[in-house]
Amino acid sequence: MKLWRNSTLKLKKYCALAALGFAGSASAHHLKITTWNLDWLTERPAHDAALPDDVARRDPNDFDRLARYARQLDSDVIGIEEVDGAQVAQRVFPTDRYRLIVSWEPIVQRVGLVVRRDIQAEINPELTDLNVYDSSASHPLRAGLDVTLTDGQTRFRVLVVHLKTGCWDQPLNERGHSCPILKRQFAVLDNWVLERQDEGVPFIVLGDFNRRLTENDPLMHLLNADAPMLLTTAGRASPCWGGEYFIDHILLGGIAKSWLVPDSLRVMNYRGAQEADRASLSDHCPVSVRLDLP
Repeated sequence: MKLWRNSTLKLKKYCALAALGFAGSASAHHLKITTWNLDWLTERPAHDAALPDDVARRDPNDFDRLARYARQLDSDVIGIEEVDGAQVAQRVFPTDRYRLIVSWEPIVQRVGLVVRRDIQAEINPELTDLNVYDSSASHPLRAGLDVTLTDGQTRFRVLVVHLKTGCWDQPLNERGHSCPILKRQFAVLDNWVLERQDEGVPFIVLGDFNRRLTENDPLMHLLNADAPMLLTTAGRASPCWGGEYFIDHILLGGIAKSWLVPDSLRVMNYRGAQEADRASLSDHCPVSVRLDLP
């Protein structure tokens, strides 16, 4: 089912939308790409010093359920956030099907990329400038994971991000720490985007932006000033856990803007789950689009 346009319906009406994952790729040049924040996915014991006290502990059944949803998702490329290393990610994404690339940072909330085995991946230097100084943060901010992918014919660059929380849709000049820091992170993203534009390579930026981005958001204006990008979630709201506005986004740049399959934006709900399951699954749902590669 399609996602409703948020310009015509109120958010509460999106609750009836049940958006499911796609079927597997129809050909070698049809690609399903996803972003999925897995909400403190870790095997660390309770009361570990690196974890906030309110982080839910997952048991083996929880990991099995996430793995089943990952199989249902059936995506070719998945940007993941809040993952405590490749070992724990393997419990959700089997290594016989996927290659797992996770940022090197010694923190719990890492970003990563899950790539189908027949897609070649080249790891580029991480975008460490996104880890701007934040004196109020209880844990470090995250670098961006930068990977070049190719299916043997089409080559493109992917940047996975997880940006500063707290500046959902407030004016950027609002006092407080979140919005100024997020604005600085978007300036870093803008530099990365301009470099890809100058190189003439197709590129994708995806992940948890912690911002309800719209085409008219000043942060999108910043990115689009010199290198226009396609915000695939624009004008839509998500059915995740009963309905919300998107903070997880997939942005396409360069010639990749022309690859989007029309009306292919989907959100995979946790079918069969109850509100009480949110902590043991994730408070985010996978967000996907399909691309038609040249």
